[in-house]
Amino acid sequence: MTTNASDTMPASAPDASRIEAIIRGRMGDPFEILGPHKTDGGAMGLTVFAPDAAEVRALTPEGDEIAPLTRINPEGVFWGEMPEGFDYGTPYRLAMRAGDHSWERDDPYRFTPVLGEMDEYLVAEGRHEEIWKRLGAHPVTHEGVEGVSFAVWAPNARRVSVVGQFNAWDGRRHPLRRRFGAGLWELFVPGLAMGDLYKFEIVGAHGDLQPLKADPMSFRQEQPPATGSIVHGMHRHDWQDGDWMESRAKGSLHDKPVSIYEVHLGSWRRGADGEVLDYDTIGGLLVDYLTEMNFTHVEFMPVSEHPFTGSWGYQPVGLFAPTSRYGTPEQFAAMVDRLHQAGIGVIVDWVPAHFPSDAHGLANFDGTALYEHADPRQGFHQDWNTLIYNFGRNEVANFLRCSGTFWLDKYHIDALRVDAVASMLYLDYSRNEGEWIPNQYGGRENLDAIEFLKGTNHQVEARTPGAATIAEESTAFPGVSRPVDQGGLGFDFKWNMGWMHDSLSYIQNDPVHRKYNHHQMTFSIHYAWSENFVLPISHDEVVHGKGSLLNKMPGDRWQKFANLRAYLGFMWTHPGKKLLFMGCEFGQEREWNHDVSLDWHLLEDEKHKGAQSLVRDLNRIYRDEKALHALDCDPHGFEWVDGADDERSIFAFLRKADSGTRPALVISNMTPVVREEYHIGLPEGGDWVELLNTDDEAYGGSGVVNTGKLKSRQEECHGRSVSLSLRLPPLATVILVPDR
Repeated sequence: MTTNASDTMPASAPDASRIEAIIRGRMGDPFEILGPHKTDGGAMGLTVFAPDAAEVRALTPEGDEIAPLTRINPEGVFWGEMPEGFDYGTPYRLAMRAGDHSWERDDPYRFTPVLGEMDEYLVAEGRHEEIWKRLGAHPVTHEGVEGVSFAVWAPNARRVSVVGQFNAWDGRRHPLRRRFGAGLWELFVPGLAMGDLYKFEIVGAHGDLQPLKADPMSFRQEQPPATGSIVHGMHRHDWQDGDWMESRAKGSLHDKPVSIYEVHLGSWRRGADGEVLDYDTIGGLLVDYLTEMNFTHVEFMPVSEHPFTGSWGYQPVGLFAPTSRYGTPEQFAAMVDRLHQAGIGVIVDWVPAHFPSDAHGLANFDGTALYEHADPRQGFHQDWNTLIYNFGRNEVANFLRCSGTFWLDKYHIDALRVDAVASMLYLDYSRNEGEWIPNQYGGRENLDAIEFLKGTNHQVEARTPGAATIAEESTAFPGVSRPVDQGGLGFDFKWNMGWMHDSLSYIQNDPVHRKYNHHQMTFSIHYAWSENFVLPISHDEVVHGKGSLLNKMPGDRWQKFANLRAYLGFMWTHPGKKLLFMGCEFGQEREWNHDVSLDWHLLEDEKHKGAQSLVRDLNRIYRDEKALHALDCDPHGFEWVDGADDERSIFAFLRKADSGTRPALVISNMTPVVREEYHIGLPEGGDWVELLNTDDEAYGGSGVVNTGKLKSRQEECHGRSVSLSLRLPPLATVILVPDR
């Protein structure tokens, strides 16, 4: 029979100060008092905090009573001396009653730790390469009981508790065990399962209660604006992309066609009433569209969970959780799988440079600047009002590296496009004199960030063969895509921001003025192989007042489309892999708006449909013609035929591969003047054919094309002994190949 509440403290019960620490939420290590403990007399006592209960009994797992507990504090602390034979490893359950309601549960404070000493050691060293398996929330069976293990890094906290609906969001009820070796806190909570909502309640280093924190390692979070973490565990998806993954592991992308379609999942397509589509629906539509359009890869703007939709994902708080805006982790995995089975690679934007200061996120996580630098000259991004990771801290660098390899490993992502690399590399990025702190040598380079990037790229290469990393890096920092063992940062590719800015600046000029800016289209060849480049026309070029790609083009409507087609033809034949933001392929007219769908109705117009058809054919030809992609990263794959015809704004060059591959001759006429009998030198004789002409009527052009076979002749031109003549269309790019 259970005793009633008592104000009389048994002599062998825990001391009053510890009882007070429990009920006031100040107990730094609850295992010092809760659960079974030796009494001063050598017997075993059991302490339970159960503020909802009027009576508590200890039972065997079979339901037999072991002993009643006495309420030794009116706020719900119970204690009882256990019979002989009861020890630390003895299994038991707790039977509780309040009024007419009774229930049973296992006691979290009877279980041994889930984390091991090796976990502590590797976390502290910054070498725990699968940290997602140990930290966070994991449905497990521990010592024969089903529940959820929670673990979090908060080295400066005085107390860490897990809270949720299961404990009335009361941080006193489930304080975590403190692991002093590495600043980890952990607790196995029996009876919890997938779908349970939770956060961490943290008493900071100075005794101040922090805002409730989402789990940095959660696999699933509530749909914003809600901010809770959801017990989920690793996604449960039966992958069917084995052939793709096996093929991926055997090689690199440097000599392969890479044509990337950049997508914002929330605004690519929407439902009939403007509703956001889920991963299943988007995945099916994307597979069909990308297959039709011959893109080799899709790149998703950040899919990591983020609180503010208007950040487009570039201010994430859940680096291990696909955003719940579009569905579950299983649905995201299924979308990736479906794309792979269709032969389409998947790239995601990954953001290790900075994070938002939202109260539920990483900011001031344990009451100190834990993930970020404390000094705003190092830890605050003025441009974005975000916080900068402390890359020099082992645990932070490890957390970020693991988040990158997690997507490649567990979600079969093929490449990470690393955002804002320039902001990571330089301590004075977007800062004035006196607003930054030099490195130990007095320089502006962020040495910790450099080592972090090298370490990340090394870990990606070692753990996920065939996966790639791509740097969005806008400066002349040397060796971004050079291997680490050769002194580089180790990225596979770098965005060619110089080409993007120069070529867009050129194409926006009225054709009559282009001859004065000819160098803007030729300069990129001077450094085209200093890095392994991707040519990006990304979302950044069609927002914030910059206008759409189509509307950057000068002239009337016909000329706008002609310029667009000529420019895309030049881009697809220029050395480097290709990236095009969604909508640019069909000439989206208005600026991109993340809150609404692209204007797919424009495809009812022949000009827009023609632009789309051109991109489809450019992708096909780029993929099929080895000369246009095999040596994208090798100077032997390019040769000027005439790069100096500034007066007529004509560019002519060859793309080449090995000796057995036919070359491709590319000619771009960036004026609206038709050049009849345009004479061009050839690398070889014989018949040539026009493989593509952006002025073809099928693309909405004027139809100045070259049909049939073009006969070469033994007549010198452009320093070559063989040449031919053709009709060079206005504002157009032409691709010629030998007829063999």
